[in-house]
Amino acid sequence: MKDNYIPLQVNRDFGGLVTVYFDFFKQNIKNFTNVFISYNGVFIIGLLITSYLLVSGFLGMIAQESSSNSFAAGNEFEQDYYLYLGIGGFLFVIIFLGVAFLNYSLSTSYMIKYIETKDKNVDKKEVWHLAKSQFGNIFLFVLLLIPIYLVFLIVAIILAIIPLLGFIGQYIVQFFLTAWVGVSFFDMLQKKKGVTEALGEGWKLVTTNFWKSVGVNFILGILLGILLMIALIVPGIIIGIYTFHVVENNVDYSHSIVSTIVYTLGTCMVLIIAVYGQCLSQFVNGILYYALHEKAYNENTRAAIEQIGQND
Repeated sequence: MKDNYIPLQVNRDFGGLVTVYFDFFKQNIKNFTNVFISYNGVFIIGLLITSYLLVSGFLGMIAQESSSNSFAAGNEFEQDYYLYLGIGGFLFVIIFLGVAFLNYSLSTSYMIKYIETKDKNVDKKEVWHLAKSQFGNIFLFVLLLIPIYLVFLIVAIILAIIPLLGFIGQYIVQFFLTAWVGVSFFDMLQKKKGVTEALGEGWKLVTTNFWKSVGVNFILGILLGILLMIALIVPGIIIGIYTFHVVENNVDYSHSIVSTIVYTLGTCMVLIIAVYGQCLSQFVNGILYYALHEKAYNENTRAAIEQIGQND
């Protein structure tokens, strides 16, 4: 075991979970980012293409609506803009599903390998091998999420009818769902279980520790959101200054290469950071899973006691 290894299979209280998450985050952020970039290259290129199509479509539609140039009223150009938006939207949905499929797997596999090796320098090839070996179950898991989230959508609509309490209830259900799905996914890969068995185990662990599960996802979700917003400050300022320049100088942004490049890169940056944030949020449920599992089964504690007995 490395001296700087952070044990995760420990029954922790609410404050302990928040603290150990940020300890793990600071220690592993550099190495995991390397894993993220290594296996998301194709998706990053796809997000760049998607951003270009969406930006081209939106800029064209805005220009047309405002009649800012002589081409704005042409039906031919209007059809082109709709085509850009349609293709861009379709690619976004496909890439989003692929990204969810991949990065839920990578972040979970990374944490599992971290525990197995007890070393922050996790080999990215081992992370990929573990994720790849479970792609069948992962695919079924993602498919099952579709009806699960449809049920959540129906519940959210019903709660929206109730003033104030319904609003609070929506967030409680949302964070419960996030905890259940994340913990179940960890159990599936860690214990190599079937999808339904893992979902059942995740349900048991999260419902038994309902408020801890909801609270940890709520607090760390807010903190991660702030962190990601900080990461977007620089590109946000650049885009804001450029937009001010466009408005003040009546730039024909719908046919400007510079405008397309700036807004495409800005949109792509937002999408990449959102994807990366998805990975960081799964780490939250990894920390939660190991704490709840240890509380329920004491596997790590019993193993440590047995080890002491053998040494004696």
